[in-house]
Amino acid sequence: MVDWRLYEPLINFARKRSMWIVAFCTGCGGIEMPPLMTSRYDLERFGMMPNPAPRMADLFLITGYVTPKTLKRIIITYEMQPDPKYVLAHGSCPLNGGIYWDAYNAIKHLDKYIPVDVAIAGCMPRPEAVMDGIEKMMELIETGKADGWKRYKENYEYYKKNQDELFGEGWRERTARRWIPWLMNKKREIGGGEQ
Repeated sequence: MVDWRLYEPLINFARKRSMWIVAFCTGCGGIEMPPLMTSRYDLERFGMMPNPAPRMADLFLITGYVTPKTLKRIIITYEMQPDPKYVLAHGSCPLNGGIYWDAYNAIKHLDKYIPVDVAIAGCMPRPEAVMDGIEKMMELIETGKADGWKRYKENYEYYKKNQDELFGEGWRERTARRWIPWLMNKKREIGGGEQ
């Protein structure tokens, strides 16, 4: 029987150098993403690449203000990601509402609904600040301290209670009931379903 804990430092080193990013560009933070990928900062040299599929992503970037409607998609996307998964919130908006702090439809504390491993303040943080946040995330992953995904499992009742207070109990089922018939109709239109 192999004790995989012996290999944990090596596995964490590999994890920090091969993160795939799924980004929710919910606001102006999305404009800071293209410079990170181009030659000046070149995130790919760290082994990172954008990936639109949450089932293959490690790092979840929330880049801007979050509304309740968007938060539903953020939670569902976060739960689709395989473990271990990490969340980086950049900009003041996901932290405290930012310039929308008094808006009725802006989420003030994203970390009440999903765990945030690294948060970057600023309105909007420049690419250098985002790079610092990513380097901090890499350091936390290598030392095993980026444990938001574990906290989500261990404290799921806390997060679920906050989600249900905002959306009402059973919101996942209601959302699924709305989308499943639409998907089935699309499948029939394409010709892949029963006639």
